Amino acid sequence: MLAKTEDRMSQKGGVTKRRHTGEDEEEGGEKKRRGGAKGEQGDGGRKLLDALSVGYFRRVGERLGEGFADSEEREMFVENVLTEVKGKAAVVAMDRTGSFTLQRLLPLCRPDQVAEVLAELGGESGSELKAVSCDQCGGHVVESAVRQISKLSQTATTTEEEEEGGVLEAQVLSLCQVVRDSIAEFIQHVHGSHVVRTLLHVLSGCLGPLRTETRPGVKNRNAVPQMTDFEVPTSFWYEMKNLTDTLIDNVNLSVTDSVASAVFQTMLTVSHRKRPKLCKQLLKRIMGYLTSRSAAPGVSPLLVFLKDQASSHLVEMIIQLSHKALLRDLYKNHLKGHLVDLALHSIANFPIQRLTAASAKHTMFLKLFDELIQGVEAILAAGHMGVIVQLAESCAESGEKQEDMIQCLLRAFHCAEPGTRHVSCLPLFMSLITYEVYYHSETAEGNIQTEVPLTSICYHGSRLVQSLAKFKERSLLLSSLRTQTPADLLTLASDPAGSHVLQALITTSSDKGRGKILKRLEGQFVPMACSRLGSRVLEAIWNSASVTHRHNIAQELVSCESRLRSDQFARHVWAKFALSHYIHRRGHWQEIQSGESKKRKLFSDILE
Repeated sequence: MLAKTEDRMSQKGGVTKRRHTGEDEEEGGEKKRRGGAKGEQGDGGRKLLDALSVGYFRRVGERLGEGFADSEEREMFVENVLTEVKGKAAVVAMDRTGSFTLQRLLPLCRPDQVAEVLAELGGESGSELKAVSCDQCGGHVVESAVRQISKLSQTATTTEEEEEGGVLEAQVLSLCQVVRDSIAEFIQHVHGSHVVRTLLHVLSGCLGPLRTETRPGVKNRNAVPQMTDFEVPTSFWYEMKNLTDTLIDNVNLSVTDSVASAVFQTMLTVSHRKRPKLCKQLLKRIMGYLTSRSAAPGVSPLLVFLKDQASSHLVEMIIQLSHKALLRDLYKNHLKGHLVDLALHSIANFPIQRLTAASAKHTMFLKLFDELIQGVEAILAAGHMGVIVQLAESCAESGEKQEDMIQCLLRAFHCAEPGTRHVSCLPLFMSLITYEVYYHSETAEGNIQTEVPLTSICYHGSRLVQSLAKFKERSLLLSSLRTQTPADLLTLASDPAGSHVLQALITTSSDKGRGKILKRLEGQFVPMACSRLGSRVLEAIWNSASVTHRHNIAQELVSCESRLRSDQFARHVWAKFALSHYIHRRGHWQEIQSGESKKRKLFSDILE
């Protein structure tokens, strides 16, 4: 069958390719490391895949990457490869090359074929699934197999397909039983815990992206993973309850082990999305455990858990998902009077940020604000800017305490008194530097002695000003922005953090206020258009600008037509602003801009 499969592979693009230089040595070295012949024992007595099979599965993986002409060819290929896997599924799954290949093959399999692989991985009693699931390579294969259950609701249209799906359903339930029997070992195991998390997703009926697609370091790593919902069999609803009950019985592990804590966070996340009533019960039971632990007399045990690396993440999740009553109880009975101390702690400040965010929709935010505002300068000194930014964000969301927040920040950055210092607040907020340090002045006089170019703009400073830009009263920020030199405004527009500030302040201004800022920007539109970030700010300004303001911007830009057309960023601005029309068909351009302006105003009136 191996020869037959290789013949099929070679017909479709030569998977049995000529070896690259060094491939013989690589396979020979791998054979030596693995013990040579098929079936030999590796470290710990585990069977290892022989070098010949490793080469075969590598070529299968390459062939899978080429695609198939039709479903018949794909099905035949899958059938042939599964024949080679049969009898040694566990060995293949726990081999690095075999694991990668199976992960790519299983999505192409029928439900009954996936079930057959899972059944073989579990052995006669199913108990062998534990060893495979807790293996660095095998765990990924088990996860991939379990995830295929999500396709049943989309594909099962005939009785035969429903029966195939039933076989896979039974195997998933069998895996759940294995997990529940050894729950403590699974949730504390770095690889086994991921299998439990995948099971929680599948049993609840929602799937996130594959683990390989969510590695740290990729773009948007802070973005919330997109979930895909699907229908689940009735048996999964009962099994979800059984699995969560078993997990709650071992809730003590969630506060001592960071790996186990991640499992509990997944449990709460998926149940909140798909089983709100169950989530409410789970939150109550977990909080009941956390608050029942012994601590010093008169001190809530939560104060200890908030400062622990493992348990603080779980408490963060509880805060994010809690309903109003639970949040109120959390603050009133456990955290009241301790918020500033917690905000100053290197770990506990993160749960405090979540609490501040969650409370914005409730009246309890007023009490949280009054307590936290007392320690703003100390929190700034500790460098925990996330707390300050979230406090401002919650003020914007709730519409409360905005004036108090502004005044507190003015005092913290030493620009509250005398009043002439107010106009310098924007660069101070963006750089998170006090007045004396920023302007190199130790005097108490209000006049700025020297003009300091805008240079230091930091991420959290940008976030802070963006939050303040959502306040009802923004005149202080806008006045400060209008005092900046044109060169500083260009610096702001071209800075990764500053560009977001300029865009937020200009686009949220009134037409009159926007006109004053654009007047300061005259002479800078061309270099803005030629900047990667500045061009995006200019487009945002254009989209919110009146026809008169667009005319003024266009008039300046067309004077440098050759430069804009040849620049990699500005040429897009030239096209989007229809500047060729502006030059050659001014009347037509004017009509288009007027029409867009009316349409924008119409939508704005509807939204208001």
